[in-house]
Amino acid sequence: MAVETDVLDELRRLRTRIPRLTGSLAATVDGLVLAQDVPDTEPEGLAALTAAALGVAYRMTDAADRGEFRELLVRGTRGYVATYAAGTTAVLTLLADDRVNVGRLHLEGRRSGARIAELVDARIGPGGGRHAERPVAGGHLAPPPDPARRIGTLPVRTPQRPPHQPRPQPGG
Repeated sequence: MAVETDVLDELRRLRTRIPRLTGSLAATVDGLVLAQDVPDTEPEGLAALTAAALGVAYRMTDAADRGEFRELLVRGTRGYVATYAAGTTAVLTLLADDRVNVGRLHLEGRRSGARIAELVDARIGPGGGRHAERPVAGGHLAPPPDPARRIGTLPVRTPQRPPHQPRPQPGG
């Protein structure tokens, strides 16, 4: 598929623009690999974990009323994992060592996410993924997401919960 080749080319260019980038992966929001450049990492597993993290990040932004998901940064003792929205149906995950310039990582990651969104949406068309309300190429909004096409059981809007009730104390 031509989109895979174009996305892989973008991932390779990204590696030249970010010193200390150790890998990159573009996947669908439901965890299928579109293209990958992740040596010494299992791409299918990383794509599946990205989808799971994306689900949690989506729910966090929704529950905190922070708008639509844009990016997620995780720091470990040996480096960073950064995930960026890439249109309505895709996501970009970057792996970098612990001495990466995080500002540069974000700048280039956001740019590549937008480029991958253009590539995927132009060839596949905007989908009903969780980012469907984001502007697509041409500045128009995509139609609202179809809840049946969401990942797993993520709700369209988190229902309001009653205030926290304290747990009963043992012996009391």
